[in-house]
Parts: sequence; C-alpha cells; structure tokens
Amino acid sequence: MTATPADFDARFFRSALGRFATGVTVITTETAPDARPLGLTISSFNSVSLDPPMILWSLTKSASSLRHYLHARRYVVHVLSSTQLQLAKRFAYGPQAQRFDGVALSRAPGGTLMLDEPECAAWFECYNLTQHEAGDHIIFIGQVERCHRNFSQPLVYHAGDFDLTPSTEPLSST
Repeated sequence: MTATPADFDARFFRSALGRFATGVTVITTETAPDARPLGLTISSFNSVSLDPPMILWSLTKSASSLRHYLHARRYVVHVLSSTQLQLAKRFAYGPQAQRFDGVALSRAPGGTLMLDEPECAAWFECYNLTQHEAGDHIIFIGQVERCHRNFSQPLVYHAGDFDLTPSTEPLSST
C-alpha cells in the first residue's frame, strides 16, 4: 500500500466521490441475543457476483450498530424507491431506538426481519458471509439467498443529498 501524500485534501476527495450517484438502501437485522430490530440507511451497496449471488455494502467503524451487524447471521437490504425519502431519512438520522416506531415489519422468506414496504424497488435477504477491514470502514459481503424486485424508480443519493428527480439535461450536445 502506498502512502497518501501529505497535501491530499480529504474534503475535496469526499466531494469528488459525491459526483457518483448511488442508490439508497435500508439494511435491517436483529440484535443478538435479545432480537431487537436494527436498521440503518446505506448508500454504499453494490453487486459482487452472480454465481454465487453476492452483494457488498460498507459501514464506518465508528457506527454504534457495527458490532451488531458484525455478529448478525442474516440481514435484508431494501433498495428504496423515490417515494421513500422519509424512510431513508428516518433510518439515516433518527435515533436507533425510534427508527422502527410505526413502521410495519414482516419476515423475509428465510425468516430475517424486514420492512413491510411493498414500494421498495428491490430487497435482498442475505447470509452475512464475511467482512473485510478497509481503512475507516468494514466491507460486508452478503450471500444473497432470496430477492424480489419491482419497477419503481429508485431513490438516489448524489453530491451529499438525496436526489429525487432524474436529470433533464441531454446526454450529448450533438
């Protein structure tokens, strides 16, 4: 690994990364051994493999919920639709103890706690296969056991904020 130059501007780096639009997800599981619901909003979600089906997401090492996700056997990744902005904010900024207040819950086919939100663009029930330390984050690799999708427009995170409207700019100037 090479060293980062002393004059490297971390804030500019973060701003540059923000130019890449990502989808918005809520990841749910339960704490062990008391089975309390746990959930958070994540935009660091991506596919890894089709065979076997695997996804990844990352969580900062400073997250208060990190220890629970490290030990969770399974979790569900919910890809939010553009109509679910308030849900994304609730699970991103609200106190963990209140995130599930008034939210309908159900079980994925394998028994994992999930949001009962039919408007989600997709969901993935995952076995918590492995984790990898990478800088100030932990990368989670999930083996997808079951999934579902709709044809909803996804909620997008871009330039440090949620983005609800697709661009109307032309793709080309010719």
